Amino acid sequence: MQIFDSHTHLNDDAFRGQVPEYIEHAKKLGVTKMAIVGSNRQMNEEAIELAHQYDNLYAIVGFHPEDALNYNDEEEAILYKQLQDDKVVALGEIGLDYNQSTAPKKAQFNVFKRQIDIAQELGMPISVHNRDAFEDTYAILKEKGVNNGIIHSFNGDAEWLNKIMDLGMYVSYSGVASFKKTKEIHDSVSKTPIDRMLVETDAPYLAPEPLRGHQNEPGYTLYTVEAVARFRDTTPDKIADATYQNALRIFGLDE
Repeated sequence: MQIFDSHTHLNDDAFRGQVPEYIEHAKKLGVTKMAIVGSNRQMNEEAIELAHQYDNLYAIVGFHPEDALNYNDEEEAILYKQLQDDKVVALGEIGLDYNQSTAPKKAQFNVFKRQIDIAQELGMPISVHNRDAFEDTYAILKEKGVNNGIIHSFNGDAEWLNKIMDLGMYVSYSGVASFKKTKEIHDSVSKTPIDRMLVETDAPYLAPEPLRGHQNEPGYTLYTVEAVARFRDTTPDKIADATYQNALRIFGLDE
């Protein structure tokens, strides 16, 4: 079994000084590739550094909606340079956050749209953060004609799933999909086209069952794979293989 954790944060302080141990533990659980995701200049730099230290790691760089107020011409110039790095596979995580972000909606809209423009100019996929903002996130993606990207940690019902599928995007399921009470997400998991599905941890956040409440780590993608397999009445091996191949495809990677 090979699993691709399509969205994780080994560049987070929670893993500092212990990255080799977490990578080794992930391998023991079948997680052989990871996309390390940035959110601002420093986190982007650290994602790229890790990607160059380990062959099986890749970087996603961009400005998270929480960092929208820090985005300016200088930061954009640096982001452009970072996006040229050969280990960078997508622009993200970008999007809207109406739950935790202190940035005004207007600033979030502007930074989200601008980064979509950059990704389209460079022909890169985007990794989209959506927290309590489905309607506006979808409206912007549709307005911009986005069809090359991922809604990370997808937590929508079947209606939202269909709308995202109609755009031509992928959805990535995190540990939230394994929670006992997230019935709408279980339904979406069962209805997601197998060629448009990814899996992730979003570590150190959102640890899946049976480790909910603990610090998450990339190796725990295995438990999300197992949960997805249960809801689709198939085997973890088949989910691992399909989502692994899907990640290679969306990120433009060759084995």
